[in-house]
Amino acid sequence: MPRPFPHRHLLGIEQLSRDDILQILDEAEPWIGFGRGRRKQDQRLAGLTQFNVFFENSTRTLFSFEVAGKRLGAQVANFHAIGSSVQKGESLIDTALTLDAMRPDVMVIRHSETGAPHQVAEVVGCPVVNAGDGTGEHPTQALLDALTMRRRKGRIEGLRVAICGDIRHSRVAGSNMKLLPKLGAALRLVGPPALLPDDTGGIPAFTNLDEGIEGADVVMMLRIQRERMEASVSGSLQDFHARYGLTRARLERSAAPDAIVMHPGPMNRGVEIDGELADDPERSAILEQVETGVAVRMAVLDLLTRDRR
Repeated sequence: MPRPFPHRHLLGIEQLSRDDILQILDEAEPWIGFGRGRRKQDQRLAGLTQFNVFFENSTRTLFSFEVAGKRLGAQVANFHAIGSSVQKGESLIDTALTLDAMRPDVMVIRHSETGAPHQVAEVVGCPVVNAGDGTGEHPTQALLDALTMRRRKGRIEGLRVAICGDIRHSRVAGSNMKLLPKLGAALRLVGPPALLPDDTGGIPAFTNLDEGIEGADVVMMLRIQRERMEASVSGSLQDFHARYGLTRARLERSAAPDAIVMHPGPMNRGVEIDGELADDPERSAILEQVETGVAVRMAVLDLLTRDRR
């Protein structure tokens, strides 16, 4: 018998114990090999309906959830706010209730408002997955990041992980700051003072990139939004790159000799990271994060729907 999952929804990392996280990672692992096979069809979600309800634009997250559901045999429908009744003023809850009346078996929600998936979970009759909410969380991104690290480095316990860039506004950073310490990683936060959170939860914070990534086993770069950069760092994009951009020379000078580079995407090449470094298969795990993301989302969809089939 498959091991049951103790949660109805996946809304954030806080709700997950260390064992819950490891269960997701362990169940995602076989799906990576499955995805590399010629035929990628499993029927465990056959007859179930998955709604991807995206109020924000997305490439990696939306497409990977769609691929994940279809590889598991689900009927997948994508909702986009543009062209919907949201444009006519319909509220989030009314939209959720309308979609729930169509009897989906799982909803994946992405929204610009922090806490929106939690609101939806209170009114619908199916499991809800948070695919990113405002500056809140992005739990499946943190899970796929953890699995990518474990596959590349052989462990997470004891890894020194530097998260660099716009920490204050990043839901990816928010979820990783909660997940990785549960698995024994040692975190550091690196960025301009205005882009660091007021409360780091005891995680060391650095405003100098070279100091922040010193000895790091994993360097995770985050996308910098131009309007936020202009408000926090004086000067041009070139000035920002000179102070906070990751280059091969900077990585090799400061980080651990076998350090890997990660980025949740989308990347600003030549701003937070050099394109040549991002494309280096020995150093960069960025495309592996994308592959791992499909596997993690397959595991999450499978776990949350086990009592519905």
